[in-house]
Amino acid sequence: MICLKILRFYQKFLSPLKPSVCRYYPSCSEYALWQFQKKNLFLAFFSTFFRILRCNPFFKGGFDYPRISKNFHTMNLCFKPIFLAQKQLYFLYIPYKNKSFYLVKIIFKRTNQ
Repeated sequence: MICLKILRFYQKFLSPLKPSVCRYYPSCSEYALWQFQKKNLFLAFFSTFFRILRCNPFFKGGFDYPRISKNFHTMNLCFKPIFLAQKQLYFLYIPYKNKSFYLVKIIFKRTNQ
């Protein structure tokens, strides 16, 4: 998708040139990247637009993980890690409301044994 490529270009080349001023964790660009990976185009634009509007001195900031909807096959599942190809990166789905989850990124470092 072209939106993901634009976001990755911004994160790799443009974001390091400016100071880190985002009031939220994850940063607005990371939040947008997750939204475009997990939601349809319209909902991702909508969520990202309102997140950027909130990233100003009038809001306190803090942790603001994206909320997504997901259907799981088992009912007793508290969270579900997902392994992405050849990277030590996991996403955890933390229950929020009925079929709604927070998407939290966990990074594990490899240890040489």
